[in-house]
Amino acid sequence: MQIRAAVLEDFGKPLVVQDVELDGPKAGEVLVRLAACGVCHTDMYTASGADPSGYAPTVLGHEGAGVVEAVGEGVTSLAPGDHVVTLFSPQCRECVHCRSDKTNLCLAIREEQNKGHLPDGTTRLHRGDERIRSFMGTSTFAEATVMPEIALAKVDPAAPLDVVCSLACGATTGIGAALYVAKVEPGTTCAVFGAGLVGLGAVAGARMAGAARIICVDLDEGRLEQARHHGATDTFIGGPDAVERILEMTGGFGADYTFEATGNVKVMRQAVEAARMGWGLCTVAGVAGKGEVLEVVPRYLITGRRIAGASFGGAKGRDRVPELVRSYLDGDLDLEAFVTRRIALDEVNDAFAAMDRHEGVRTVITRF
Repeated sequence: MQIRAAVLEDFGKPLVVQDVELDGPKAGEVLVRLAACGVCHTDMYTASGADPSGYAPTVLGHEGAGVVEAVGEGVTSLAPGDHVVTLFSPQCRECVHCRSDKTNLCLAIREEQNKGHLPDGTTRLHRGDERIRSFMGTSTFAEATVMPEIALAKVDPAAPLDVVCSLACGATTGIGAALYVAKVEPGTTCAVFGAGLVGLGAVAGARMAGAARIICVDLDEGRLEQARHHGATDTFIGGPDAVERILEMTGGFGADYTFEATGNVKVMRQAVEAARMGWGLCTVAGVAGKGEVLEVVPRYLITGRRIAGASFGGAKGRDRVPELVRSYLDGDLDLEAFVTRRIALDEVNDAFAAMDRHEGVRTVITRF
């Protein structure tokens, strides 16, 4: 079938919206008609060429939601008409990692996915004889996509797809960092560095976990206002004195849990140093640039602080995303507030520019 898609032809250049060919699903695969797709920083990061694992040509996009149109041989958990959220972090439920409560990093298709392939080592996207790789196994900047069954979360059809698509990456990464990685305890103090979608998700997750105090730090007052909406009790504009301010606000000890959601290694260090002496846990959810390193003074670790990472918020997507959709439908999670702009696929490069200017929280493509 022919579809319109936004193709990364060359790093550092605008995406090109064009017609490409999409082959139908093979065994274990599903054809999804996209209804919405969030424009995430990871897409822009790859398009810039900063990601050392990036490849081109590829159809970008990974924060998608849509409706199942067809299924391949052997697919049992999904059927045409089902509403789904795409998962760049799959869940096969069978590998050693999926069977463990310690991680969400499914191993089933990881090697081929990292190459831009579907599980059989090929792609479904092409222009004539030229194959186009599948970005993060999803490629959702398009009218339709073919994905593995194990990389799709079936969700309640009552949930608007242009809202719950945020759970395909950013929102779940932040919420899960608080709920599934840090496992925030009721009555504790949290500090969140960064109030983009991931940071706001961490604020919401900390609130859902029952944190008594949630401090949010960002460079933009508008985003801090959003943080207060999602549950932040204290906010301030970040700077070199951020650690000192958090220490002053916590009796000199630091926050029980800190979350970094900027990708800036200097801010990551602040998040470590703002964690409480004795048992503070810093969860890093931001993606740093190529070749950058996090510098940590060993004394901070020796005196009880710990550091964890949060890929997709530690969420096993096929299980957790439907639960978060239910939290949204029940009124416990305001996903609608995360969506600040809806655009057409042709405007995707404008969305990148707006993101670079730190405008809004999440732009969602709803017209393909």
